[in-house]
Amino acid sequence: MSDPGRSVGATPQRMMFGDRPPLKLRDASRAVARSVVRTAVLLADRRIRQPTRHVGAVLHFADGTAAPVYRETVLRRPPTRDPAVLVIAFRLRWVLGRGHAVFRAESILNTPLFVGFEGFVSKLWLRHDERGRYRGVYEWDDPALADSYARALWWVLSLVCPRSSIHYVVAPGLHRDDVLNDPGILDPSERVEREWWRPNRLEPAAE
Repeated sequence: MSDPGRSVGATPQRMMFGDRPPLKLRDASRAVARSVVRTAVLLADRRIRQPTRHVGAVLHFADGTAAPVYRETVLRRPPTRDPAVLVIAFRLRWVLGRGHAVFRAESILNTPLFVGFEGFVSKLWLRHDERGRYRGVYEWDDPALADSYARALWWVLSLVCPRSSIHYVVAPGLHRDDVLNDPGILDPSERVEREWWRPNRLEPAAE
């Protein structure tokens, strides 16, 4: 099986988009249920990996915030054909102090909520930043599938997050690691309010 993140005939970068309305609750529930079932198959096939090469690295964003990576999830799958970077942000309701450490520890239980979605390639899990905001930085195969996932996930996040804190951006035509290695490849003319989503520097983990 090939490593994720390498493209075959990747499409040119297209316009970024995000924050579309959530899917209908019925459709979102079905999508999440399918992901949970498929995750069981992926686990049985040993296709879900937790590499450590990015764990401890600090990702800085264009709005001046930064957050360390505390987990990485990668799916062993065929080469990516239509890559897209997806960034999702949210704030947890009623979680303070040591509660953040508890959330990070138990959050691995949330893996079935995303890894079984069609098109998933990889995810970096980021700790909360200076403003209490968590982010997930994903690579997806097919921007439309990334968009559908984010709109389904909205319902899950809305159970534990203020709805106004849930945001996402899809950047088509890009691999996650290409953006991390050279954030300048993001088109500076494509702006999203406050730039909360745009990586601008990856600080390697301390030796």
